Amino acid sequence: MSFAIRVRGVALITALLITALVGSVAASLSWDNALDVRRTMVMLYRDQAIQVAVGSEGWVRSILQDDLANSTSDHLGEIWATEIPGLPIDAEAVQGEIYGKIEDLQGRFNINNLLDANGEIDQPFFEQYERLLEALDLDVRLAGVTADWLDADQIERIPDGAEDPLYSGLTPAYRTANRPIASVTELAALDGMDRESFAILSPHVTALPERTPINVNTATVAVLQSLGPNIRQTDAEGLVSLREDGGFTDYAGVFAPLVEPALQQWISESTNFFQLKAVVQIDTVRISLFTVLYRDQGGSGVTMISRSLGTI
Repeated sequence: MSFAIRVRGVALITALLITALVGSVAASLSWDNALDVRRTMVMLYRDQAIQVAVGSEGWVRSILQDDLANSTSDHLGEIWATEIPGLPIDAEAVQGEIYGKIEDLQGRFNINNLLDANGEIDQPFFEQYERLLEALDLDVRLAGVTADWLDADQIERIPDGAEDPLYSGLTPAYRTANRPIASVTELAALDGMDRESFAILSPHVTALPERTPINVNTATVAVLQSLGPNIRQTDAEGLVSLREDGGFTDYAGVFAPLVEPALQQWISESTNFFQLKAVVQIDTVRISLFTVLYRDQGGSGVTMISRSLGTI
């Protein structure tokens, strides 16, 4: 083989290698560019979804204000208690869907009710919380553990309690709150609170910035059962049937013989605290916004208390 032919062969192979390399680099750059575009669009859709979800708060405020103007009680037959159906988001910049619901947070047991005005454990509420746990077939020991999480001291309740010495020995280590909690998700950190127990308990409890009465028109069966030591599950289910969708006509008369005397002032037929859950879907992006709203019974308006994305 002549020298010229060999040179042409090497040149051809070199050209093929360069072409393959350039093609590989071009494909890689094209892939990276496609990923960058997709990431940018996802971030844009997420921001738009959040804005749509936050914007729905104004609509909910109007619903709650109108409800207060038209009714002195709150029950599950009112407009606010109807789930928000899927509504299309049809704009030039974005298309998607929003749906959700409004929940009465005073139909649940307020964990912060366990603390009295002096920051000490309120025994009647503590006993109510024990009854709630029992009604849900959960470990009643969790009442003492929760009380220790909230109270300011480091003295473990006997026989059921847990303070810093226990939690500081865990990996990772942490400490008790020693104050009212801001979210029921804190309960997941309690000693003995596993994922299954938390999933059972969470629909029946809330954590509000002040002590609140329970709205018996919206309370769950388990919460109604917790109001008195002699209220059985069948009794609570009967109360739910009695109130139907329009609430009790005389809630005080119905509950007077059932509720513990110390708790009778802590039942009501109206609500100040609500939670909006708004779910927005744009393209493949989906976000959930949870907003706690306070409605002043004096008519001064509805105020946003807290927002969280993806979790209660």
